[in-house]
Amino acid sequence: MSCYLLHMNLFNFDPSTILSFFLTLFRISLVLFLLPFFGGNSLPNPVKAVVCIILTLGLWPALSFPARYFPAHPFNILIMILGELVLGLTMGLLVRFLFAAIQTGGELAGFQMGFSMISVMDPINGTSESVTAHFLYMTSLLTFLCLNGHLYLLKALAQSFELVPPGSLFISPQLVQNIITFSGQIFVLAIKIAAPIITAIFLVDLALALISRAAPQMNVLFVGFPIKICVGFLFLGLLFEVMNMEIANFIRNISIYFDSILRAMIP
Repeated sequence: MSCYLLHMNLFNFDPSTILSFFLTLFRISLVLFLLPFFGGNSLPNPVKAVVCIILTLGLWPALSFPARYFPAHPFNILIMILGELVLGLTMGLLVRFLFAAIQTGGELAGFQMGFSMISVMDPINGTSESVTAHFLYMTSLLTFLCLNGHLYLLKALAQSFELVPPGSLFISPQLVQNIITFSGQIFVLAIKIAAPIITAIFLVDLALALISRAAPQMNVLFVGFPIKICVGFLFLGLLFEVMNMEIANFIRNISIYFDSILRAMIP
């Protein structure tokens, strides 16, 4: 260690400054690699690395940790990195819950419209999903970006510097309870999104059932399939206002959500 400090002093480097920069780089890189829009498979790794270095250089003068938080033992460094990984996963989950709810609502709507057998490959997540789920996901993604949701994610990242120092993350029962509560909202929001289409197609099925009773010779299946698709697309267009309201409400309260999550990580 003494040789390392001597080498640093020869080049007029302050060890505390370098360690503080590394702490900031660890927090920004691990969190950004796991947050939506910044991480995932949407950007190549070299591009993400460049973004992390540029953000670190830009934020380090204003957002930094003192060098005393840098552990001296390699095992403690590993524990610190694992804590930063948990922090990034938790912050990423909070936002992914919103899009998972929208995708679930799209899956329910697609099933009612008869699109359950048609699926597309999502190049961002690498998963196969129905056409309606992918359409609603891409629409909600653009809406989130138009409402500056990604800037709120960077604001939450800056807030983590104030509340959760490196190596001090604590997985408390309150943190687990908050995550479970937020995850339960997936199904509530999914039903809110799919409810208009489910109700409309249920009424179409009811009307077709009555027609089949009145005219048994009529091929209800042949007639009902295009009718349900048309009605589904009609109400799918009406979902944009509902999605806009839900996403705007989520972004309006996202600072409160992140604050409760981050404060639950403090021992």
